[in-house]
Amino acid sequence: MTEQGRGNVADAVREVVGPVVAGAGLWLEDVQVSRAGARSVVRITLDLPEDAIGSLDSDTLAEASREVSAALDADDVVPGVYTLEVSTPGTSRPLTQPRHFRRARTRLVTLRLADGRDLTGRLTDVVEDGDGQALVLEDGARVPLDQVRKAKVEVELKRLEDDDDAAGDAAADDAGETRTQEG
Repeated sequence: MTEQGRGNVADAVREVVGPVVAGAGLWLEDVQVSRAGARSVVRITLDLPEDAIGSLDSDTLAEASREVSAALDADDVVPGVYTLEVSTPGTSRPLTQPRHFRRARTRLVTLRLADGRDLTGRLTDVVEDGDGQALVLEDGARVPLDQVRKAKVEVELKRLEDDDDAAGDAAADDAGETRTQEG
């Protein structure tokens, strides 16, 4: 299968699973289709909507994975045998889009600014500010989004220990959880 062909399959997968994911109240972050020997691998990355705070829990991810698998089987858009991997972005995802920053609210982030400085702080909001969007940190600092060259969420193990109820789900989100099924 050519690269163009895989792109067409990825587009078809996105078209089939998009409504299923939206119906589950989730965000379809990414779809990738690649070859692995005689079979294809379909990788789907799901997230919570940008206005949600917290992480996508394991039960919701598992249910979404079952629904996505059923939709792909019903529409038969992936030729031949394939492996389906449904996952969350995890904290290793670089923050590159405004929605990524909105999803990172309440989290500790490290920012590399256009002037070369590094800034670390707890992200509280993303707001319209003058000519564009700005990040608001817990200490009140405002950083224009167009001045951020690189950004990532910092994993806070101590914070997870302090919040035992959320520790399991947040740890799964920090790692970027994956569910795999054979199709």
